[in-house]
Amino acid sequence: MELEAYAYVGPEAIRRAVVSHPVGASIRSAEELDRWLRSHPEAVHEGTTYVVDLSGCLRLAPRRSEHVACAGGEEVLAAGELHFRSTARGWDVAEVSNQSTGYCPDTSCWTAVAHALSRAGIHGLTGFTHEIVFRRCSRCGELNLVKEQWFVCAFCEADLPARWNVAPSRRVSVTDAP
Repeated sequence: MELEAYAYVGPEAIRRAVVSHPVGASIRSAEELDRWLRSHPEAVHEGTTYVVDLSGCLRLAPRRSEHVACAGGEEVLAAGELHFRSTARGWDVAEVSNQSTGYCPDTSCWTAVAHALSRAGIHGLTGFTHEIVFRRCSRCGELNLVKEQWFVCAFCEADLPARWNVAPSRRVSVTDAP
């Protein structure tokens, strides 16, 4: 399957500040998720920072971690926040977003999230519970969060593009193998 890869577009000072921080934990199975959540009990209440790396693997870090640190500074297929809930069969996804102002992924990155969760045997949702629409203004170059389908730049009031345009992106192939 081919998916969009997103480069880091956040402040360079943040990238430099977290260069020595640990990369997010790879979660390839429900057992790995259980071990990680048990070793990070605050994540059950606060949620987690996540990225889907270029191999299609889900990576988790504590909630207040920077996405670029979780990704080891690399491009991602998706980034945002995840909340899990305990069920009789293990952990399910309770909430998920694409809220990452470091990567500003398009809402279409749900495909990468769903693929990573499915590969790891983690159940839950069929889409984002909180979807963020990012656009860059073609006139002034500022990054905008589109709210209530109002595609107007908050800085210069120009119309914002209908399609995601935050930064150049590229298509990458991801296999179904774990």
